[in-house]
Amino acid sequence: QVQLVESGGGLVQAGGSLRLSCAASGRTFARYAVGWFRQGPGREREFVAAINWGGSSTYYADSVKGRFTISRDNAKNTIYLQMNSLNPEDTAVYYCAAGIFVGNYYAEKDYDYWGQGTQVTVSS
Repeated sequence: QVQLVESGGGLVQAGGSLRLSCAASGRTFARYAVGWFRQGPGREREFVAAINWGGSSTYYADSVKGRFTISRDNAKNTIYLQMNSLNPEDTAVYYCAAGIFVGNYYAEKDYDYWGQGTQVTVSS
């Protein structure tokens, strides 16, 4: 059994920055892929970013490219999402997900474990 816990959400003004963390409980995650997804009010859940813990490859949605950065610290079993130049459209609940075998980093169905989510609110 694997547990994922997100933290770092909160209220920030447009143009500001925020860093989210995802802590994993259990054995090593060196071979796990990890992704961030988000769901705004009245919207479908969408892909944000992903990282391959084995190959150090990163992937981003077009809407966040150049503003968000995903990274990981395997010694701490933790991944991060640095969010800069935030705007009100970024307001959503952000979820961390991990998969033992991920063929498509953009697809929810390829991930096995999910966190509880953390709220990010951006005011104008």
